[in-house]
Amino acid sequence: MNRVPPMNTGDSSGQPVSLLDDARIVELLRTAQRIAVVGASSNPARPSNGVFRALVRAGYKCVPVNPNENVVEGVAAVTTLAEAEIALGGRIDIVDVFRRPELTEGIAREAVAVGARTLWLQLGVVNWEAARIAAEGGLAVVMNRCTAIEIRRVGSG
Repeated sequence: MNRVPPMNTGDSSGQPVSLLDDARIVELLRTAQRIAVVGASSNPARPSNGVFRALVRAGYKCVPVNPNENVVEGVAAVTTLAEAEIALGGRIDIVDVFRRPELTEGIAREAVAVGARTLWLQLGVVNWEAARIAAEGGLAVVMNRCTAIEIRRVGSG
């Protein structure tokens, strides 16, 4: 399986952690297969539901990670990333996070613990400490970007 190269912590832009640039996001989305969507909702009005549906339509194997849900779009929900890895049948390529920024540090630690490839914090979710935890654990990091938007962009490029 292709792997997105590890990142350096810190860069010349002054950001505390280097984030994947457009080219590396394209590479990630083209090589990823398994996505754990943390905070996925069964409510069709929620952005996480629309993104979950878009990811499945794009051909990714997805599992919702949400202790408050039983099923999202016909897929059984799990409560942890360790359970998501089992449900997905292998290493998680992207941990796609729809949670408030202050809740993402624990998710980053869990993503490191299961050996995920990438921590992806959704549009509007910014937490540099979570990014640092993930990067120091060897994960690529995307922050404040939407997977569904990026998939459309990659598909049209």
